[in-house]
Amino acid sequence: MAKLGGCGVVHDENLEQINSRDWSWSFWFTLPLYPYGKRRTLRQEVIKDTIWTFDQMQGIFYVVVPIRMTVVKLDEGGLLVYAPVAPTPECIRLVKELVIEHGDIKYIILPTISGLEHKVFVGPFARYFPQAQVFVAPNQWSFPLNLPLSWLGLPNKRTHLLPEDSSQAPFADEFDYAILDTIDLGPGKFAEVVFLHKRSHTLLVTDSVVSVPADPPAIVQLDPYPLLFHAKDQASDIVVDNQANRRKGWERISLFALYFRPSAVDIPKWNEVWREALKAPERSYRAYFGLFPFKWQNDWRRSFEALRGDGRLFVAPVLQKLILNRAPKETIHWANKVASWDFQWIIPCHFDAPIKAAPHQFRQAFSFLEKQPAVSAGVFNSASYPLPEKDFQVLQEIDSGLSKSRIVPPAKEQV
Repeated sequence: MAKLGGCGVVHDENLEQINSRDWSWSFWFTLPLYPYGKRRTLRQEVIKDTIWTFDQMQGIFYVVVPIRMTVVKLDEGGLLVYAPVAPTPECIRLVKELVIEHGDIKYIILPTISGLEHKVFVGPFARYFPQAQVFVAPNQWSFPLNLPLSWLGLPNKRTHLLPEDSSQAPFADEFDYAILDTIDLGPGKFAEVVFLHKRSHTLLVTDSVVSVPADPPAIVQLDPYPLLFHAKDQASDIVVDNQANRRKGWERISLFALYFRPSAVDIPKWNEVWREALKAPERSYRAYFGLFPFKWQNDWRRSFEALRGDGRLFVAPVLQKLILNRAPKETIHWANKVASWDFQWIIPCHFDAPIKAAPHQFRQAFSFLEKQPAVSAGVFNSASYPLPEKDFQVLQEIDSGLSKSRIVPPAKEQV
């Protein structure tokens, strides 16, 4: 699988000022995540003339991670889009370059029902390609009001539910898919639909599994400010922009993104935070007025190394503690089905991609749901990279609070 050069990278400072309107996302207020109304897009060809990824960036409090759309060329001509991203002028231009060469967008896939960061872009993206048919995961819902999909911006006459039987889909000759949608979250369900592109042996996933790269992804490095912000040890630090500090910031961002608050970071009292802010070299709005409410312990990097596990495939701690443990049996059944397919590559919607991985590695990522995980001799063992229990403390507290308040059903025992 080739990683050929990306498009959309502009190096000249004057050109960046001119082209910044190409990064405009006017509806950022529908889901106000950083970088708000300005979103860069990087396109990468991962299988020559077959699969392309489109990366953008999003986050909260400079905890920024990639969000990814995947485009696949169809054998009969035309393109399939999995999990659209913000249709900025730059993004649409990069897509239309593929359309000119390979044919129209024929299918747009919304593979989740609970992931707002994916759902919010589908309607606006589909309006740029009026000939495309939109297929969505079953049991869609919205909160606080459960509104029809057309009210959420999806085109009414060309939006369809993905058939439960993947052989009934119009693209069944080229794709298989498996739907996980039996997890009750109270107001609605959690769902994910993974797609297998048969010819390239590539699995497309949304949130179910990830792999954390050692270096910050290219899209995150286009604007290194969030990386350098989190590379600070205290508010008064002046952080030099170099690769070591970018990596340091990325490691801490990964811990925040996947644990919410890892055990290796302490939150000082607010009077101390305000006092330290007065020493900050930058107290602008961009720098949160000098506020830096984090104090990292000396051994914080151990948590990152345990999380990354040399780049192994794993289920995000947030999903482990707050979602998939509500239906361990059903999730294992779904993972078994996916692991029965023949794939060599995985492209998730977040963190690293493409990932070189075998079906058994995908399956073993879900071993946390089992009391006695089955491990074949000589085969990758996810237990060799255990995630520290102490890093799950905040997630465990959230889980207990949700269960006690009966907002969501309680977790079930391991299989």
